[in-house]
Amino acid sequence: MTPRRVLPIVATLMLGMSVSAHAAVVQISMENLVISPAEASAKVGDTIEWTNKDIFAHTATARNGDWDVTIPPKKTVTSVLKKAGTVEYYCRFHPNMKATMIVAP
Repeated sequence: MTPRRVLPIVATLMLGMSVSAHAAVVQISMENLVISPAEASAKVGDTIEWTNKDIFAHTATARNGDWDVTIPPKKTVTSVLKKAGTVEYYCRFHPNMKATMIVAP
């Protein structure tokens, strides 16, 4: 193959690799005082889409201090994961609402 033919192939392969390396969006919902799913997996750099389907505010508050997100009623809020680890989180307004996020590097 000539260099002119190889360059477009290499560029296409690199483009494909960069597209697959993009961060994912992980959806977490809060409805009827329940966080769903109760256990989720994500990677550092992924975006969490927190959707509150209830008529009152909730939070997603990490017990280790990694994040504290307030989600107004009937709204969606996003945040980006910055640290790896297993994080237990809960709603400060409704402490019985608990879940776990496993964040891979």
